[in-house]
Amino acid sequence: MTSRLAPDSLTVAERVLDRCDELAAISSSPELLERVHLSPEHRKANDLAAGWMEEAGLTAWQDAGGNQCARLEGVDPGLPALLLGSHLDTVRDAGRYDGMLGVLLAIEVAARFARRGERLPFALEVVGFTDEEGTRFGNALLGSRALAGEFDPEWWESRDRDGLTLREALIDFGLDPSRIPGAARRPESLVGYLEVHIEQGPYLEDADRALAVVSSIAGARRFEFTMTGVAGHAGGTPYDRRRDALVGASELVVGIEEIGRGSGVIATVGRLQAFPGGVNVIPGRVDFSLDLRAESDEDRDRALADIRRRAREIAERRGLRFESREIYRADSTPCAEWLRDAVASGIRHTGDAEPMTLWSRAGHDGMAVSAVTDIAMLFVRCGNGGISHHPDEAVTLQDVALALDAFEAAVLAVADRVRAEPERLGGAR
Repeated sequence: MTSRLAPDSLTVAERVLDRCDELAAISSSPELLERVHLSPEHRKANDLAAGWMEEAGLTAWQDAGGNQCARLEGVDPGLPALLLGSHLDTVRDAGRYDGMLGVLLAIEVAARFARRGERLPFALEVVGFTDEEGTRFGNALLGSRALAGEFDPEWWESRDRDGLTLREALIDFGLDPSRIPGAARRPESLVGYLEVHIEQGPYLEDADRALAVVSSIAGARRFEFTMTGVAGHAGGTPYDRRRDALVGASELVVGIEEIGRGSGVIATVGRLQAFPGGVNVIPGRVDFSLDLRAESDEDRDRALADIRRRAREIAERRGLRFESREIYRADSTPCAEWLRDAVASGIRHTGDAEPMTLWSRAGHDGMAVSAVTDIAMLFVRCGNGGISHHPDEAVTLQDVALALDAFEAAVLAVADRVRAEPERLGGAR
């Protein structure tokens, strides 16, 4: 495959990477990157991004949810907007491209239209979402949920590790909790949402490809499992009389991996704790977690049913009791076919005649935004084996330049579709 780049794309990509470095310097810790919702670092990042947005020829503002936004009008003032963006917050000990790269590429794409004086049949809006990660208060996607009109008032009493509530933190940040509804967009005010994001996986790197179309964002469910048996003396209890909760839980963990591998679903046990925890005591209870993700809700739930059947069989055979409690659910978010087509067209513009398609194993702001408009995503190759949420996150200058050109071409493909089907300006989905 021979890649094609616009004359200035490498120069712009270099600026994007330099700006990723500038954002990465805004951290609550000198040793690692951490920038969380409603923190002083959040304000600094928004201010820096706002300056870049204004420099690009956009009109910038911070909305009532703390998202940093900007707008470039279309052929007529007040037209519905095509949203471009990603998030500016991070996990603890983060890399410098997760989220940030997508915001900066969105700014540069909008800047290209602004500098050419090219007006589209819709407005362009860039958004740097806050709190996609949920690092501070434990509720992810707070910024994008506010934009989608999906903010739950019960979240106001969520507390950070210092005991501060979300409501108190918002007020300290200078925002008014009563004005959160003002961040919500109406479906008729939007055309769609496009996001560029690093893949956060190894598939593009393994295929030696730079870019991919995203088919859907994973549907996830999370559980707290408990396997209960009878604690006993390690030396005095014969094997045939043991009801060892840890052995039963361990057998299920292996079974979970087997079911995940066999079904194409991602099933992960990330936490396991045995009680009472003595080195010479047979565990009487084990608490463990399950994180289950799949391209479709049907695949995910089918795997869950298999896991539950396996758990019951193990518990019955070993004289144990198995219990489960669901603690999180996010159904899968398919990307809209017409916007997927636009993203694929953008990738073909760079010289890749047959764009690769991947489903996102990680969650993204598009999951929330899909409540109010159609979404699609463009993945960029993530180096070092696809590692993410880690300082070793890596992208190449060439791949960022290709993503820039593909993103711009995708916007132009959306414009062509809207000109052919103007009813899409009214929020048709």
